[in-house]
Amino acid sequence: MPIIFVDGPPGLSENAKKELAQEVTKAADEAYHVPDVRVWLREYPAGSYAQDGVLGARVRPIATLEAPELSSIDAKRTMVERINAALAEAYDGLADTENIMVFINGYPLEQVGGAGRMQSDVPEMVDLAKQLAS
Repeated sequence: MPIIFVDGPPGLSENAKKELAQEVTKAADEAYHVPDVRVWLREYPAGSYAQDGVLGARVRPIATLEAPELSSIDAKRTMVERINAALAEAYDGLADTENIMVFINGYPLEQVGGAGRMQSDVPEMVDLAKQLAS
């Protein structure tokens, strides 16, 4: 159940948003093999963003993943490359696409609740966590 927040400037067309969400989802699917990937596209106008203290600086898009722990550095590398490429394509001409950042926050099942219960109490999630750890 990876949750991915993409932060960037406004200006993407609906089609570009759709393609971005699809590509980011594919990247997470390939790494996690979980059918529940949620993507949130958040837009920040120039007056709501600062870079090095400069309000209104050219936005540097970021993607933040809140997801189960993933031990494979190769899977992480591939996912980061794919997410970076998707953001670079979507925001080309709208943002500083040379300085995209991707943050991966991995959580053990004991730190995640879903549907009113701890994910560590869900056998399917425990099995998934074992697969991701190997």
